[in-house]
Amino acid sequence: MRNSRDASFGVAGAGATLAVLYGAQLSQALSDVSTLVIGVGTCAVQAIGLRTAVDKRPWRLFLGASLSFLVGIVLRPWAVDQSGVLYYSGDVFTIAGYIMLALAFWALLSRLGLERHAVTDGVIVTVGAGLLAVELFALPAARLLNRPELLSVLAGLYPLLDVVILLLAINFGFSTATRLASFRFIAAMIVFLLVGDVGYAWIGTQGRLTGSPLLDLPFLLGFTCIAAAALHPSKNQLSSVVARPVQAWSLTRLSLIVPALAAPVVVGLRPDVDGTDRVVLAIASAGLMAALLLRAVSAVHSHAAIQRGLRYQATHDALTGLPNRVLLTERVSDLLADRRRRERGVWLLFLDLDGFKLVNDHWGHEIGDALLVEVSRRLRRLAAPECTVARISGDEFVVAGPGPLADATQLAQRLQGELARPIEIPGIELIIGGSIGIAASADQLTAEDLLRDADLAMYRAKADGRNRWRVFDAAMRQTVRDRVEIEIALRQAMAQGQLWVAFQPIVDCRTGSVVGAEALLRWTHPERGPIAPNEFIPVAEETGLIIEIGAFVLEESLRQLAVWRDEEILPRHFYVSVNASARQLRDHRLRDVVDDALHRHHLTGERLVLEITESIMMGDGEQAAEILGALRRLGVGLSVDDFGTGYSSLSYLSRFPVTAIKIDRAFVSGLGVDPEDEAIVRAVVAMASALRLEVIAEGVETEAQRIALVGLDVALAQGWLWAGAERPAVFADRHLRGSPVQAGVGNS
Repeated sequence: MRNSRDASFGVAGAGATLAVLYGAQLSQALSDVSTLVIGVGTCAVQAIGLRTAVDKRPWRLFLGASLSFLVGIVLRPWAVDQSGVLYYSGDVFTIAGYIMLALAFWALLSRLGLERHAVTDGVIVTVGAGLLAVELFALPAARLLNRPELLSVLAGLYPLLDVVILLLAINFGFSTATRLASFRFIAAMIVFLLVGDVGYAWIGTQGRLTGSPLLDLPFLLGFTCIAAAALHPSKNQLSSVVARPVQAWSLTRLSLIVPALAAPVVVGLRPDVDGTDRVVLAIASAGLMAALLLRAVSAVHSHAAIQRGLRYQATHDALTGLPNRVLLTERVSDLLADRRRRERGVWLLFLDLDGFKLVNDHWGHEIGDALLVEVSRRLRRLAAPECTVARISGDEFVVAGPGPLADATQLAQRLQGELARPIEIPGIELIIGGSIGIAASADQLTAEDLLRDADLAMYRAKADGRNRWRVFDAAMRQTVRDRVEIEIALRQAMAQGQLWVAFQPIVDCRTGSVVGAEALLRWTHPERGPIAPNEFIPVAEETGLIIEIGAFVLEESLRQLAVWRDEEILPRHFYVSVNASARQLRDHRLRDVVDDALHRHHLTGERLVLEITESIMMGDGEQAAEILGALRRLGVGLSVDDFGTGYSSLSYLSRFPVTAIKIDRAFVSGLGVDPEDEAIVRAVVAMASALRLEVIAEGVETEAQRIALVGLDVALAQGWLWAGAERPAVFADRHLRGSPVQAGVGNS
């Protein structure tokens, strides 16, 4: 591309040099050679440039125009010595060149698109220029006596052809906001062409068609410019440049429009104005007034269209075309303000797609966008015409409408049935559920209140198991207040040291020996007493506090492990198991946090096991594999918690570097009672054995369950059969000091 750019300017320089030699008129032979080289050479260059043109139509026409002009220039000196039709042979090719030049500009404009304001401004300039051309050149040439009528027609025709070219060229210039190099070359070509034609028009008013050879100099420079434009790589952007904004009253535009408007005044002040001049002047003045009026009307319409476009962009979702939160709020407010409709009822349905993030992470945002578009299409089809369907954020949709609450619940049922049908995207078939919350109006509610209540109901549906719908009730609002209070209290607890770590032993089922401990976070509030983890852990997850809390649990667990080591009561292979949240495992700094904590307490990675949930590995698989791999390289163990309650896929267990799985208490509780639970545990043990993974059973409470686990070859377990979560001092006294396994004390 750089080579063609340099070659383009090289052609311009070479052509300008030859044109100077031609203009110097050192000898007829040198002038003829310069003319021939410029004419033939630039046509050849245009032919070369045509090969790289994306849209070849305008450039073929530019080449055709150049060839016609070249033939006209060559024939003209010969034609003036001929008689009859041959006398006009040069003009035939020149006029053909004008026609092809006009068609070339039209081809460029047809790709770019004609803007009304650009056309109007072009007409204003063209009418003014046309008036001057007619008055200064066409009419004086036509009034000459004692010469053939055809000659007078030709003399008057050239200025009018220039007006047509000028109209198209100005429209092209007014329609583009980017001034590319190829555009500048074309603009220069038009200027040279007009200068040359003005020269010929001047001699035409004197009854001649030929004059000084210098009259052809502008045409030679024009040849050079169009050749440089055809070779420059920017020619392929001419039909796709940014359009100029409406009413772009730039200095350049005004410098063309103002003189055009002044043309009737200049012509009218001439002392020799006759009847014909007055008719032409009246027609031109009427044309300018009409163009100005059209420009004003166009500006008003364009401004209104822009305002409508801006309003649409501000109130609609760009992907689906649905109303956004702003327009939804306006429409719901209008419904609530309408007394008749409010008495009938106003409801709002809030839909959040379940598992949409997994779709985005696994298949990419393009598939995710296609899914959202299809969901919006189904929503529009199901909703009644008087309802508003909106997309208010990522995968959240809202339907609002007038009528009783039953209308909303029926729509929720139909919608969940519709979402149960597969969504076909090229090459992929998806089934995605949705959690739905519904809220109905009350006298004191605003649009934002309704939206908030429906959002709360949606979260209740999600908490109840997803792919459900729930209707808002006041208790949900109290739940939110409780969660806010929990968040505030939790932040205070972190600052005031109310959080502490308890330890539950992990034992060998066969011997009862303690081999490790699970670290469990506890919160003792000074007024409310102990607060259950299931009350504050979800709040910590939602607010992001879990990152800081997780770091605290990790630090406290390893610190306590180091204390027991220094007291020389720690068994050699004893480890502590710490839960890692999904947020922590999405943080690339986790590896460094763990490494720093191990080094700070002089512990090896084998002393630590991080417990993760199955869902973590079902999100961003590559990121999870990277972070888990980095942790394993530290020697840290990785255990899958609550195995069997989630996806339980053998494929991800083989893809990720986990070292153990923990069988959920739901299956352990059925051992010795439910044959199905025993079969599940047996299958998990077989799978773990094949993958060389350790198995730990959770929630063991009876001796019968322990015996069953031993029979199923499960080596490790934890539960109330041995002990619950205990404070560090109690744990050490009961399970470490005087323990039969203390003989294997280690120092690392």
